[in-house]
Amino acid sequence: MRKRGFEIVKGYEDKGITLPVRKTKHSAGYDIAAAEDVVIPSYKPGIKPTLIPTGLKAYCMEDEYFMLVNRSSGPKKGLLMANSIGIIDSDYYGNVDNDGHFYFQYWNVSDHDLEIKKGDIIGQVIFQKFLITDDDKAEGIRTGGFGSTDK
Repeated sequence: MRKRGFEIVKGYEDKGITLPVRKTKHSAGYDIAAAEDVVIPSYKPGIKPTLIPTGLKAYCMEDEYFMLVNRSSGPKKGLLMANSIGIIDSDYYGNVDNDGHFYFQYWNVSDHDLEIKKGDIIGQVIFQKFLITDDDKAEGIRTGGFGSTDK
């Protein structure tokens, strides 16, 4: 039985995407690389965060989620995640809108545009279990991809 892992999303099968790995035996996070070259403009008021495609989707158990987190070197370079951390639910995997493709959202707070090259490590994924309350009665079913749970 599969528990958790990564796969390449539809449309990226022939783009040289490599599956994430942990660098050391005790690392919590799996390093995630950019799937394409992206330029992140220097921040100005009103600018939207830049989405960096990963070419990946991840699956996990129903009582788990995965977090998208910045690398410790990210802020040194001027990269700040727009949502601090990203929480991706298990039912995001394979959704009809985008096949479960997850992206990192960054603002660039440096004084110059930042170039991210395909293959650059842009963040990490950490898998976690979650708990529910005794009176939980959630029955909703995901109907889409990115941002679909707050429609």
